[in-house]
Amino acid sequence: MYRKLIFELSKEGRSGHKLPQPDVPVKNITDMLPGKKLRHKDADLPQVAENEIVRHFTSLSEMNHNVDKAFYPLGSCTMKYNPKINEKLASLPGFAQLHPDQPEQSVQGALQIMYDLQEYLKELTGFSAVSLQPAAGAQGEMTGLLLIRKYHQIKGRNPKVILVPDSAHGTNPASAVIAGFSIKTIRSDSKGMVDLNDLERQVDENTAGIMLTNPSTLGIFESQVLEIRKIMDKVDGLMYMDGANMNALFGIVRPGDMGFDVMHLNLHKSFSTPHGGGGPGSGPVAVNEKLENFLPVPWIVKVEDRFTLEHNVPASIGKVHSFYGNFALLVRAYIYCRMIGRDGFRKVSEHAIINANYLRKKLQGIYDVGYDMPSMHEFVVSAEAQKNRGAKALDIAKRLLDFGVHPPTVYFPLIVKEALMIEPTETESREMLDYFADALIKIDREIDENPEVVLSAPHTTPVRRLDEAGAARNLDINFYKKSSKKPE
Repeated sequence: MYRKLIFELSKEGRSGHKLPQPDVPVKNITDMLPGKKLRHKDADLPQVAENEIVRHFTSLSEMNHNVDKAFYPLGSCTMKYNPKINEKLASLPGFAQLHPDQPEQSVQGALQIMYDLQEYLKELTGFSAVSLQPAAGAQGEMTGLLLIRKYHQIKGRNPKVILVPDSAHGTNPASAVIAGFSIKTIRSDSKGMVDLNDLERQVDENTAGIMLTNPSTLGIFESQVLEIRKIMDKVDGLMYMDGANMNALFGIVRPGDMGFDVMHLNLHKSFSTPHGGGGPGSGPVAVNEKLENFLPVPWIVKVEDRFTLEHNVPASIGKVHSFYGNFALLVRAYIYCRMIGRDGFRKVSEHAIINANYLRKKLQGIYDVGYDMPSMHEFVVSAEAQKNRGAKALDIAKRLLDFGVHPPTVYFPLIVKEALMIEPTETESREMLDYFADALIKIDREIDENPEVVLSAPHTTPVRRLDEAGAARNLDINFYKKSSKKPE
């Protein structure tokens, strides 16, 4: 169904607000700003009544799929339900109305929350120090790599290569390049883990470190960490862990205890803070004793019963974000930690693992499970057999939209053909998992019995099958305003 644009609802003279009479002297704006800063014609803004604009945006929100509306099994992105108490408490005036330039004595509560959150993350990861400053997972990756570079520089070395397994997150190579390194790819073995023979061949004196996603994007726990550590130690190479999948490890194993030197965490994934839509993220970095003196400034330091920001850290890599990261997200993550506690974190991982393995077993035999071994929090199936019968992974994903659920990640990781990467998270019920599995099984039958319904999907969404290649090449945000053509 076509919904009108806000401009189509506009009527001359209609308004949804009225400003009170000013109680201060009125000044003409032309006396306050130079002419070059002023508009020469009115802004093209819609004129709409309050009830109409509320209905308009409520209607638009219903068109968009979101985790509050239905299941969102987006593999490797942990799109789990966020407790609403996070939003309520983070919006308290004492948090929402803080200014980052306030004197330290006036923000002791905020500093304590950040300090305590660092302590919680240290305990969960097994590392000796944490910085909350990075504003996203990818920025956390870059920060960790800058710490690795600094480590080698202090020792008078300048190795230029970062090793990245072919099952790693896609941002790892990009982050390494931005940090000044070149990349070598390490192959996976038949079990989906790092091929140790290939690793041995590629490690040399020019190796600065390795970036290991654990569990990997295949949803497989890398059990060879100690062997990898021994190989890297031969050249004083450091081990970076991409902690985006940490929600499979909470309370079960700690990366610091496994021998990693540095990792990042995704608070906007594992710690129930908002994720997606281009909003703010948070990617704290945790390090061991080798790297803690290089962490970004300022550090949050506790002196007796007071908290302060320490800027005088000579070996620091400097700032990586303005002020001290995205504070509102740190508040949400802190609330989550306090709510579920130590035992709750282990339950989070246990339930995420159980849900993933339950789904994997239900789909096995219908879709090919590329690596047939127990999963962690997510797993990858291949739709190669379905493609050979006429429907690609993309077709299956679009058909899933008709069942009211968001499709999983498709075509990633690249080492699985026609990949469907599924992560149910710990927050979904067995009934929802059964509904999702039954939808995928029904789509598989439709490929043989009624292929057109799959190949032309989706049918029930506000916008039907899109010309994605055309949309990517012809960007025009004013298209519908200028054209008489209406979306389906």
